[in-house]
Order: sequence, then structure tokens, then C-alpha cells
Amino acid sequence: MSAARRAIEELLPRVTAGRPDLYERLLAGLAGGEVWMLLWHGRPGDPDAQYGSVEVAGHGYAPAVTSPAALAASGWPRDHEVIGGRDIAAALYPDHWGLWLNPHAPGGGLGVPWADLRRIAGGLDRLPAGPLVITEPAVPAGPFYRRLTAEARRTPVLRSLRRGWVRPAVGAAYLVIGLEVNDPGEAAAEAVRRMMARAVEAVPAGLAVATVAMADAYDPVAMWLRARARPFYTAS
Repeated sequence: MSAARRAIEELLPRVTAGRPDLYERLLAGLAGGEVWMLLWHGRPGDPDAQYGSVEVAGHGYAPAVTSPAALAASGWPRDHEVIGGRDIAAALYPDHWGLWLNPHAPGGGLGVPWADLRRIAGGLDRLPAGPLVITEPAVPAGPFYRRLTAEARRTPVLRSLRRGWVRPAVGAAYLVIGLEVNDPGEAAAEAVRRMMARAVEAVPAGLAVATVAMADAYDPVAMWLRARARPFYTAS
């Protein structure tokens, strides 16, 4: 048994809402391991093959088991497909589908929402651990905002700036700046990176700052900023 599979098997029954650290370790195991996807129709590799489906609280999940032993215990009568955790995460999350692990197990198994599959696909160290608590920032950072606004005026590709305060389930809270640009191309991205590099010179000591693209349709922080935060800078 691989280390990743062993971690998944050991952590699954221990994960609870009050132990986000265990859930993070489970996600890491999934990122480095494999799952046995339950096929409702077709065979592995068939162009018309379809995974099974589970609906929980109005959200869709594709069921999977975590080992050959779990597959045997499930009694699944149809075919299955073995696939890497990162690969299935990348395949499911764009359609807002989650992954439901070991639905046959006592208690019904565990669901991994699509937002966490996105983190697995994109890198757990790059995207904050949810559930996220996002609010208006109250931290005093006036000199940084003034410097950022001044730099934004010199960055023609920038359309607007928003801000929020993010408290992840695991890790330190941070200030996030939402960036809306006129052009999604690499040249615009580089111009915005240079702008932020100049502006962060004015960030107060000890304050962590991150950015998010407002055009990202899957990022929960960008979703919150679009819905709740007014721009503090808008290009004229």
C-alpha cells in the first residue's frame, strides 16, 4: 500500500468539522494518491463512459472508493476506473462537481466539495484552506492603499481594485487585493505584477498580502469580492 493510500485510509474515519488539520492531510493524500471511480455506464477509456452521481444538499458528487478492499466491500456491480487524485480533481471541479469517498462506509463516507478539488488540482500550498471567513478589512494600511492607488493610475491595463480580509481554516489571515484588468493576456499580467511589486514596499510590517484575479470564475475569494466589495479604485 502506498503512503498516500495509507494516509487516506487512516484519515477518512477521523476527519470531523472541528479538525481542519486532518482534512488538509486527507486532501494532501488525495493529491498524491489514486481513487477508484465508480462507473455508472461504459468501461474505462470509453468515450461515452460516465461516472456515478450522488446529490447531497443540492450539490453533485461523483462517488469513488479509496482502495481495492473498499471496492470489494462496496459491492459495486459495474465497472470502475483507477485515476490519480489530482487528475480527477481537475476533471470534476470545472463543472462544480465534488468527489464522494467511500459512500458504502458506516456513516456514508465523506464528500470533498468542488472548491477543495480545485485546491488539489491547483496546489494546496497555493490556494487557501476553506471554509473561508471573508470580511471587509479593518487592519490599518492607509499608506499601502495610497501607494497602490497611485501605482494603479500608472497601470493602464488595470480597471479596478477591491479588498477583503481572508481567514482560512488553516493558516494565518491575510489582506487580499482583487485585480480587475482590461486584458487577460500575459502582458497585462506582467504589468500588474510589476505594479504590486512596487506597491508592497508600503505594506505595514507583519501584514500578509495576496492578490486574486477578479475574472476567476472559480475562486471563492473573487466571488465574495464581486458580490460584497465595492472597488476602492476604478480607472477613469
